[in-house]
Amino acid sequence: MEARNYSSKKYRTPDGVPADIVMFTLTKRERKTVTKTLPIRELKVMLIKRKGWPFAGRWALPGGFCQENESIYGAAKRELMEETGVDGGHLEYLNVYSQPGRDPRGWIISHAFFALVEEWMLEHRQAADDAQDVGLFTIQEALEELELAFDHRTIIEDAYRRIQQQMLETTIARQFLPRDFTLSELYQVIQSVVPDFEEPNFIRKITSTRSRKGIVEEVRDEEGNLVSSNQYSQRPAQLYRFTELVPRLSIYT
Repeated sequence: MEARNYSSKKYRTPDGVPADIVMFTLTKRERKTVTKTLPIRELKVMLIKRKGWPFAGRWALPGGFCQENESIYGAAKRELMEETGVDGGHLEYLNVYSQPGRDPRGWIISHAFFALVEEWMLEHRQAADDAQDVGLFTIQEALEELELAFDHRTIIEDAYRRIQQQMLETTIARQFLPRDFTLSELYQVIQSVVPDFEEPNFIRKITSTRSRKGIVEEVRDEEGNLVSSNQYSQRPAQLYRFTELVPRLSIYT
């Protein structure tokens, strides 16, 4: 077929292609104890309460329709910026959701992304014109207690599984930590996302195991002296920071 004989009008196209974003953050609150201890960290997801049809009054993921002059990734970046003020950060593609009937507005194919956002960027967000309210919820609250719009429960479940997998296989934890941190803080962040994570030899493995050695490095001052912190412990604990090393791990080694 020659180009002059081709017409896109011969083919049915979707009624809309939105980019929906699962925005994760780790909230932190200090414990009311006499002795120094790590704060309480909780993984939460940001949701908006829909103002209009369809699903008015239900909680949903933030997102918006892709415009003709942008890519779907560009639409996700734009929505992330509009919702959080974040220009960049960790934004990653999750999956496409195209189940017939998923959206009463018509043939709507959604491309979902997930983002890791610092708490302070989300805690004071205001609802946009098309939203009634905005809130942060634990994963349990979002999946078990809220009545969600569209197929957003499925999308959140998929995103939660993905972030748990990446927390155990990559250095994605760096998105939830300050540049310099103790290994106890790192361990707690991992457990906040993967509650059943248990590794008695965590410190030895993260600093000595051949396949992981080099992921983190000890923090030193300008004179080369080790730097420690007692912010969350009675005794000073060594500070570490992530390097740029991306280890190659295999299930066969």
